[in-house]
Amino acid sequence: MTAWIRTIDYQDATGVLRDLYERAKTPHGTVDNVMKAHSLRPHTMHGHVELYRSVLHHPENTLPTWFLEVVASYTSICNDCAYSLTHHFANAARLLDDDERADAILESLRDGAPERVFKGKELELLRYAAKLTTSVGQMERRDVDRLRASGCSDGEILEVNQVVAYFNYSNRLLNGLGVTTDGDEIGYYD
Repeated sequence: MTAWIRTIDYQDATGVLRDLYERAKTPHGTVDNVMKAHSLRPHTMHGHVELYRSVLHHPENTLPTWFLEVVASYTSICNDCAYSLTHHFANAARLLDDDERADAILESLRDGAPERVFKGKELELLRYAAKLTTSVGQMERRDVDRLRASGCSDGEILEVNQVVAYFNYSNRLLNGLGVTTDGDEIGYYD
């Protein structure tokens, strides 16, 4: 793993750290570097895994998972976090199963122009995600009112809010510690 701090590899982990690594394994059976970055303070990994899974992989989420992965990717683009973008856009593309559409989405997000591909509530949710990431102190009630007017339920607004909040945390963890994807199995899904 590449990071600017020392980490403990899976094969060297014992006790609580080993148990948490087991809990943090992806469907591929691997532990991603984002989790290994917590290895010197395993208690922080516990919270991270729980939050990540509840935000992106909880069965009670109502927005499509591919779209939540797009929101994660856009947040990561806004934060210039290559690690999360690499993993989570791979997830979005796999779930979409349409390379042409995935390429168009990624290009529009990188250009800061989601309106080229999205409309309606999806577009408004992406605009909300960008503002929440880049101008959090300027959020206003009318930002949420605009989402409702585009057809979003309060539950959908909360789902996107939580994805954006989580990825702002995770992007700062990754960029702040210089964590790379070296050795990771890219993406969560087979």
